[in-house]
Formats: sequence, structure tokens, C-alpha cells
Amino acid sequence: MATKSTSVKATLKITSFIIRLLMNIMFYILVAFLIATISREAFQFAYQLYGPVAMDKEPGKDIIFQIKKGESSMDIASKLERNRVIANKYSFYVKTKLQDADIMAGTYEINSSMTYGEILDIISDYSKSIVQDPNVETNKDEAGKDAKADKGEAEKDTKASKDESSKDAKTDKSESKKNTKTKKDKSNK
Repeated sequence: MATKSTSVKATLKITSFIIRLLMNIMFYILVAFLIATISREAFQFAYQLYGPVAMDKEPGKDIIFQIKKGESSMDIASKLERNRVIANKYSFYVKTKLQDADIMAGTYEINSSMTYGEILDIISDYSKSIVQDPNVETNKDEAGKDAKADKGEAEKDTKASKDESSKDAKTDKSESKKNTKTKKDKSNK
């Protein structure tokens, strides 16, 4: 009986060793697979962000794309992805934010063979809009006038505050002179 229990113990030790070894191998394979998958996705995202990514090869297909006033960058990226103009809405959104692109409302003609940079160049330039609204140009001019007026007011405020500070400084000097004279008079008495 002692030999049977020893052989059973040895068999259990060998079996548990093999199971632990297989579990460790499976764990490390899973970790390696996750690292490879995450690395591949990160590379693709970075390539979409900085590389010349286009959805189709030349000549591609032309798409009339409308951007409404007040739409967010993510909404626009989602619409572009649904229209099969871009590969990934998240990479386009990040590229928009990194380039600090000011997307303009309007109707644009975009081709599916364009890169993200080319698309951003088109949708951030209102002059490339198919439908031109004359009021939009006026608003830009008025915005420029408003900015100049604000700048003029800021300069006036700056001058006024400088004048006030110089007056305050002169007043402080005259008061200090009066105090000095008063002290001298008291000391002379």
C-alpha cells in the first residue's frame, strides 16, 4: 500500500506540474497576443493620424458632404466614416484637434481617395464650399471689424490705466513731499 500511495503522490505531482506549466504557457501566449494586438492597433491609429491614409485608390468616388452650423468635430468624423470617406472617425477627430482645424459649415465636394489632411484643408476653407452664402463673408468682415474695435478699446483702456497710475504716482510724490516738509518744520521748531 505504501508503494501505491507513493506512486499516486508522484502521479499527482507530475500532473499538477504539467497543468501549472500549461497554464503558464497559455497565460504568456495570451499576454503576447494582447501585446501584439494592441501594438498593431496603436500603429494603425498612428499611421492614420500622421500617414497619407485614403479610403480608396485614385480616382475614388466623389461625395457631396454637408456640414451644418454647430456640428461637432466628432459628428463630422462620424458622418465621414459612414459615407466611407475616412477609415476611422477617432483618428480623424484627433487629427482635427491636433491641427486645431476650424471646420466651416457648408457643402463640400470630397473624394474618397483624399487623405485626412486634404479633407481637412477643404472643409476648413469656406471658399471651397460648393454653395456660397454671401452672409458668411460679411460675418467674417464684421468679425474682423469687431476684433479691431476690441483692440482699439483695449489700447484706450491701457492708456487710461497708465494715465491714472502716473497721476497716482504724482499724487503720492506730492503727498510725500508735504509729509517731508511737515516733518522738517516740526524738527526745526
